[in-house]
Amino acid sequence: MEDYNYTKLKELEIWKEKMRKKPSLLNKASKGVQNKFNSILPDNYHNIVTSAIKNMTKVVLFGSKYTTKKPLIGLTLKERDDLALDKIKTYKNTAMIEGAGTGAGGILIGLTDLPLLLGIKIKLLYELASIYGFDVKDYRERMYILSIFQLAFSSQDHVNKVFAKIENWDEYKNTLSDDINDLDWRSFQQEYRDYIDLAKLLQLVPGIGAFVGAYVNNKLVDKLGEYAMYAYRMRILSDEVCVTKRKTWLNKLFMK
Repeated sequence: MEDYNYTKLKELEIWKEKMRKKPSLLNKASKGVQNKFNSILPDNYHNIVTSAIKNMTKVVLFGSKYTTKKPLIGLTLKERDDLALDKIKTYKNTAMIEGAGTGAGGILIGLTDLPLLLGIKIKLLYELASIYGFDVKDYRERMYILSIFQLAFSSQDHVNKVFAKIENWDEYKNTLSDDINDLDWRSFQQEYRDYIDLAKLLQLVPGIGAFVGAYVNNKLVDKLGEYAMYAYRMRILSDEVCVTKRKTWLNKLFMK
């Protein structure tokens, strides 16, 4: 089991470097064009979209906690990973069916994909939190869920900022406001929207909407699940109980 944990720690270090990677010139150029486009849109538009995503997320965040299982205790990391992979597979299938259905329904039905897919993603994160032993009844754990969401669906510059916070979560969580309304919802929704805009617009195109919807939803949920597994492994492998073993693994890692 120590070999498994060592392997996952090695993978984790590579993923952490990816999260810390600075935006490339292409990343900056793409984000600049998107920001320019967003600046042209009226504030009323941003306010409406921000309000919609904020309200949808709040409903999902405060509703899912009543249907999520209690955190699993006493499992090895491999057992947790195996359960997580099965859960991600189930949610990917659900998202594909939902995406194909809304994509085939034309523009009006296609627009319903945003709240439906958002609900699937957040619910998956709740399930994964419980699998890795974290209690989502704790408000700070729900904020961690939102942080994972932002890591998966944001520009590289924003990823850098969010990762810097969750990499030192035990310290950062004590600075969190108790009011979810204090979150920067405009930034949250704009990063998310910028990330999925093109794919979701293609989903509204007659003839290819069903295929695009199924494919895109599958990829988005797959990425979210992968990032969540890394994010929770990061906390488990840096737990005080693992400190001594972790130092040994890191020494082995950097000696190679």
